[in-house]
Parts: sequence; structure tokens; C-alpha cells
Amino acid sequence: MEKAVVPPEKKQYQEIGEDLREQIIQGHYPVGSRLPPERNIAEKYGVSRTIVREALLMLELQGTVDIRQGSGVYVMRIPQVHENEEERFLSSDVGPFEILQARQLLESNIAAFAATMATRADVDNLRRILEQEQRAIALNDTTQDNSKMFHLVLAGASQNQMLLATVESIWHQMDSSPLWQQFNVHIASRPYRLKWLGDRQTLLAAVRRRDVMGAWQAMWQHLENVKKSLLELSDEDAPDFDGYLFESVPIFQGKLM
Repeated sequence: MEKAVVPPEKKQYQEIGEDLREQIIQGHYPVGSRLPPERNIAEKYGVSRTIVREALLMLELQGTVDIRQGSGVYVMRIPQVHENEEERFLSSDVGPFEILQARQLLESNIAAFAATMATRADVDNLRRILEQEQRAIALNDTTQDNSKMFHLVLAGASQNQMLLATVESIWHQMDSSPLWQQFNVHIASRPYRLKWLGDRQTLLAAVRRRDVMGAWQAMWQHLENVKKSLLELSDEDAPDFDGYLFESVPIFQGKLM
């Protein structure tokens, strides 16, 4: 007797995305109309804005909505009732906020450790990567993945192969995540690249002076900035960062040995 296949449990963002999609199909939001502000959707479902954002990214990935910075989220098409979207909704894709939270926990500590272990060659390699990114930004060259290279080289500067392998695994997850790639579309513009470059220059400066807490804080703040950028993309009436809606990693106040 064949064993029944149990479908994977849906994540919250998938359930909300599916419900919003159903409302669009039923005509509550016609093509060209704007969905309610993310804050309103979050209150309706009793979830954080980050969960709503992931649901909207999923719908954007499917071509159902368009997220427009400073304007809102607009319906682009009415999905067909019998479209085979089940595979997308039941995918094991990890949401971008979950990825960022993991990175914030792990890479901040790796950066602190790298500040004590980095060699001169490591520092020179990191500096060259940032110089290469600076040139790429000036030329509007989007073919180079200097961000990934910087974080991998920094992890390697810890001189610990397990830590490097862990960071490589996270980046592999991001590279293979449709939701992360959709998010990345929104933060790949020149202003964002310049901001991330500045963040990494601050981080490198801390590593060069072997400032353990400075390196920890610089990495933590960089990933916090990336996370905040995702939350600030579309709500036209959004106030300052809603920190209470997403439990950020608290700034470490103790001393690292």
C-alpha cells in the first residue's frame, strides 16, 4: 500500500498571499487598483508587516501585483482560478526576512571574530573588492556580484572553514530563492549600492583596526539597513521603521572575549 504524501505545511506569508490572491480573483481588487497599505493588511491578519511584505513579494513574483516604491502595491492582472499556483504556494522557499535574521545572528559574530583573525592579505582582498564595487557602481555595471564576494572573503578571514562553509550555504540559499531574488530587484539600484558600499567600508575599517565590537556593530547595522529598506519600499504612509513589528537582534552590550 502506497504511503500517502503529506503536503508541506504552508508558511504564514504563503497563506496570506493565497488569501489576497483569492480576493483579487473574486473582484475585490480589480486590475489597476491599489491594495490596502501593508500596515492595514498586517492588522487584519494579526501578523507583522514583514510577513505581509513576503506575501506581496510572492504575488509580485507571480506577476499578480506590482510593488512601487513610495506609491503602493497595484494589481497587474487577475489570476485564473485554475492556474497551477499550488506548487509556488507550497514551496519550501525561505522568506527574505528569515534569511536576513539568520545572517544578522551569524555574520555579525563572524565579522567580530574576523577582526581578530584577519591577515594583511585578507584585508587587502576586502579592500580590492570594495574598490571594484566602487568602479562597477560608477559604470552602472550590474554583472559583478561583489557583495557576495565581500561577505565570503570576510568569512574566510575568520580562518575557520566551518564558518566560511556556513556563510556559503546561506548565500547559496539566497541565490536559489525566488523570493530573495525578487527582493533583490528592489535594492539593486545605484543609491542602494552606494549605501551598501558605505556600510562595508565602515566594516572593513573596523576589521583593519582589529576593533571587535566595531566590526560586530558594522555588520549588524548593515544587515539592519538592508532589512529596513525592504520595509520602506511601498507604504506611502509608512512612518519611521516599525521595529516592533520585526524582532531585530538586539545590539550586543557585553564584551566579546
